[in-house]
Amino acid sequence: MNKAVFLDRDGVINKLVFNSKTGEYESPHYVEDLELYSWTLRSLRELREMGYLLFLVSNQPSFAKGKTSIENIRAIHDKLHRYFLDYHIDFAEYYYCYHHPDGMVPELTVECQCRKPSNLFLAMAYDKYQFSIQSSWLIGDQDSDIFCGQSFGLRTILVDENGSCNKRGASLPDFKAENLEDAVKIISEN
Repeated sequence: MNKAVFLDRDGVINKLVFNSKTGEYESPHYVEDLELYSWTLRSLRELREMGYLLFLVSNQPSFAKGKTSIENIRAIHDKLHRYFLDYHIDFAEYYYCYHHPDGMVPELTVECQCRKPSNLFLAMAYDKYQFSIQSSWLIGDQDSDIFCGQSFGLRTILVDENGSCNKRGASLPDFKAENLEDAVKIISEN
């Protein structure tokens, strides 16, 4: 049976970007701001070599909040996807939620079913790929990631990304990791 690793994007795969307008670290809003960690590609390839299907599950509300354009968000994804292709890393699926309940763009300002901590995207992946829940993982840097994975029965790893420290503290992950590289080591040992 397949086994899977679900990964949050910002703060796990790529670096968060400081937004001087909000005073917070956030997802990149422009393609030139996308910067992977030095260990990202190597770590993702290692997960694939261990036989895991890879899924990206990410809340991306910046367009809904009026912080950037949907074209910029798509260009960032395209650049990320090209990095993966160039390094021969295949993701089974990319799942993005563009909604936010406090948005400015009317059609995206909703209480949706796909925004983490909802596990809708995990359920969709399960329906399509039939992976072993007991052998699968979710790696994220916020409480919403951990709650998402736990509500679906996945083992969870919380990445200790400094820029997102104000968005965690309420969850109890199965493991804590310094970064994605450390998380992959935890998975390989468990």
